[in-house]
This record gives sequence, C-alpha cells and structure tokens, in this order.
Amino acid sequence: MAVVLQQQGSEGADTPAVRSAGDAARMVWEESKRLWGIGLPIAVGMLSMYAISSITQMFIGHLGNLPLAAASIGLSVFSTFALGFLLGMGSALETLCGQAFGAGQVSMLGVYLQRSWIILLGACVVMSPLFVFAEPLLLLIGQDADVARESGRFSIYILPSVFAMAVNFAASKFLQSQSRVTVPAWIGLGALLLNVVLNYAFVVLLGWGLAGAAAAYDAAHWAIALGQVAYIVGGWCSEGWTGWSPAAFRDLWGFLRLSLESAVMLCLEIWYMSVITVLTGDLDDAQIAVDSLGICMNINGWEGMVFIGLNAAISVRVSNELGSGRPRAAWNAVMVVVGEALLIGLACMALVLVFRDSFSIIFTSDADLRRAVSKIAALLGLTMVLNSVQPVISGVAVGGGWQGLVAYINLGCYYIFGLPLGYLLGYYFNFGVGGIWSGMLCGVTLQTLILLAVVWRTDWKAEAAQASSRVQKWGGKAATDDQANKPLLE
Repeated sequence: MAVVLQQQGSEGADTPAVRSAGDAARMVWEESKRLWGIGLPIAVGMLSMYAISSITQMFIGHLGNLPLAAASIGLSVFSTFALGFLLGMGSALETLCGQAFGAGQVSMLGVYLQRSWIILLGACVVMSPLFVFAEPLLLLIGQDADVARESGRFSIYILPSVFAMAVNFAASKFLQSQSRVTVPAWIGLGALLLNVVLNYAFVVLLGWGLAGAAAAYDAAHWAIALGQVAYIVGGWCSEGWTGWSPAAFRDLWGFLRLSLESAVMLCLEIWYMSVITVLTGDLDDAQIAVDSLGICMNINGWEGMVFIGLNAAISVRVSNELGSGRPRAAWNAVMVVVGEALLIGLACMALVLVFRDSFSIIFTSDADLRRAVSKIAALLGLTMVLNSVQPVISGVAVGGGWQGLVAYINLGCYYIFGLPLGYLLGYYFNFGVGGIWSGMLCGVTLQTLILLAVVWRTDWKAEAAQASSRVQKWGGKAATDDQANKPLLE
C-alpha cells in the first residue's frame, strides 16, 4: 500500500506520503474528520428529504394496500426517475464548482449555479409528460389496471415537487463545493417537520387521502428549495454568489452536454433498482409483490441517503484536492471513504437480518405483506452492502470528472447484463421477486468491481493536471471577462 501511495503526487504542496502504520493511522483519522465533517450534514439533509418520501408512504400505507402500491410506484419510479435525472445533471455542477473552488476561482461558482438552474428547470418541463401520462404508460408495460389508475393520479399530484428538486439539487451542489453544509441540513430537518405536520393535517384530520399526502410532499420539497435559495442570495454566500449575471447564458450548450453526461451516469444507477418495482407488476398477486418490494426499497433508500452524503463528501474532497494540484491527498480520501463505507454496509446488512420479521411493521399491519417482506430481507441485506461501496465510487468519479466513462460501464453492467438476467430468473425460471432482484444484484456487483479496478489504476497526477485544464476551460476565460461577470442585479 505504501508503494502505491508514493506513486501519487510529489512531496511539494501535496500531503506527505504514508510510510508507516502510524502515518496511516494519522492519515485515516484526519481524512475521516474531513469526510464526515462534510458528509454527515449532507447525509442529514438527504435523510430528511428521503424521510419526507418515507413518511408520506407511511401515512398512505394505513389507507390500504392499493393506495400504498400507487404511492410506491409514484415515488419509487416516477419521482425517482426525476430525482435521478436532476441529481445527475446537478453533479456536473459538483465537478465544476468543486474544482474551481479548489483552484481559487470562487467568483465563478454563482455563474455555474445559474447555468445549472436554467438547464435543470428546462429538463423539468421536458419530463412533465411522463407524470401527466403515467397511467397509460403503466398500462402499456403490463401494470395492474387499478394500481396504474391510482399511480397515475398520484404522479400528477407530485409533479410540483419535481421543479422544487431542480432548484434544490443545483443549490445544494453549489453549497457543498464550498463545504457549506450545516445550514442546508437544518433546512432539511425543518422541511421534514413540516411534512409530518401537513401529512397529519391533510390525511388524518381532513381525510384528503392520496391528494393530501401529495400536497404535503410537494410543500416540504418547496420548503427545502426556497430555504436554500434564501440562504444563497441573502448574503451568507457572498464570495460565491455575486448576483445574477448574464454570463449564466454563455456556454449553455457545453454546460448542457456535461450535465447530460453526468445525468446519464447517475440515472443508469438510480433507475436500475426502480425498474424492479415495474417488473414485479406482472407477477401473480401484483399488489403484494409491489408493496413488499416497495418497503424493502424504502429501507434501502434510508441507507442510501447516508451514502449519498459520503458520495457528495468524497466528490468535494477529490474535486477540491485535484483542483488544488494535490493528487496524493485525493487518493488518500478515496481509500478512507471506500473502507469506511464497506464497514457501514456490513453493519446495515446485519441489522436487516436480525430484524427481518419485524421492521416492516412501520409500513403495514398486513400479515401477508409482512411475511413477503421477510422472505426477501436477505436480498435487501446484500443490496445494502453493495450499495455502500458503489455510491462512494461514483462520488470519486464525479469529483474527477469521469462521468462519461462510468455511464458506459453502468449501461453494460446494469442494462445489458443485470436486467436481462433478472428478467430470466424472475419470469422464465419462475423465481418471482427474488429472482428479479438476484439477477439485478449481479449487475451491481459487476459494476462495483469494474469501478474499483478503474480507481485503483488511476494516475492521480494526470487527473490533477486535467482538473487544472478543466477549470481554465470553464472558468479561466470567463473570470477575466469583466462584462460577463458584471451582475444583472446586485
């Protein structure tokens, strides 16, 4: 290990090489403090946002199995589709802002943010028909008619939240690149509390059913988005935000291409597991199959929010260090985050296996549904282990700007290998939900192993040089253009 470490970077401004066990221990301790200092508040914010979805499902779950199936598809398929696309497009901002911040070009961050808002809000308009025509789309792929009808209605109700996500994700990447993560975490917690209050009022007290739960969901997401915007433009981020600028409308096509490349990478990951929910719709007893899988995906999502925090943290660490010309420091951060993520994933798997017969009670009191969840809990545990390492490796890719390469890897592993295998096991060999899930887990395993090999073989000196070139391309020219950086509104 020390030999590999000594290959990264020079002894100049970079972090010292690890030459002993004591050096390694100090490096792990210092890097852990940096990672969790960034990642924990981000995880709190993401957990709060995810809890908004979970709490919405919990309130709906007590309305019956059909409303729960509708919400499971609406939130785990259509909302996740939008989340994946917008979060992926926002990761372009993560690369550019992180490397520009590391290189000291802080003034360009606000321009990048405005470009991202323009592109993400435009993407929301393009995606809107997916929500409006959700019912016929679900019927087209063989979903149960009653489930499709209720899911289509719920999907229209939650469409406003998609536009809130566009504002939120771009703003959060802008703040994360500067390690401004504490205030957004508090904003997320406040929105979560608002969601609980509104769900109780709309669903329990007023009896508005699916419509009331969707209204609470929308309101909470807009609370997060508007809270972050107020924090950015209200003077608390004056170095990165200097006002609305006409430079936001420059190089939109180039920025769009990078955003789409980032979106493809992340969407192929996030949508992959959502496809399971759609595939189960044609199995026998579709409501039980969809509901049991929806509960497991919900639990997996809770763990996933922690690793999205680590994903963002390692992306910030790698992009900042590469932008600063410190390749060895970037490599150290990668090693520490992968090791710690794996340990957390194993702990989560153990908890799921211990409580496999009881954790579903928070979602449903139906005995048949709880037994169905218990039968596939082992697969949930394996998924949680794989999904601990995979997101942080993706964060490394975002920090290094490798989105295009990872998109090709995801396409091959997930959709050419894993998805067909899952379909064969589930339908041709009649293994049902467990077969579909097992086959798709094989795709995740293959993708994770390939990404680990890519990271291990990376020349971090070359990555640092490429980061410098990228900052000059996207920021250096614009930073010297007084007219481009002159604010439209002070």
